[in-house]
Amino acid sequence: MFQPLEPGSGPRVRVFLDDTPVDLPEGANLAAALLTAGFSPFRTTPVSGAPRLPFCMMGVCFDCLIEIDGIPNRQACLEQVRAGMRLRRQSGAANLEAAE
Repeated sequence: MFQPLEPGSGPRVRVFLDDTPVDLPEGANLAAALLTAGFSPFRTTPVSGAPRLPFCMMGVCFDCLIEIDGIPNRQACLEQVRAGMRLRRQSGAANLEAAE
């Protein structure tokens, strides 16, 4: 569904989404790279469990929240892809005690 406007020729790095290895373009916007790779949803809502995907892509809506390297509630649209990132989709409310 999502495709880059220009095919990337830069290096790809390995990240882990829910313990699954994924190769993404290094330095790319994390939310855009995950969408292009076909991953959805990014999270589910705490009350109804409705699936959520990035919406605004500029840090306003919080629909792209994801756990990054053990820290919950990070906005994927404000992050760049780095080698070795550990990503987890969030289901419902984040467990804030896990971040301590």
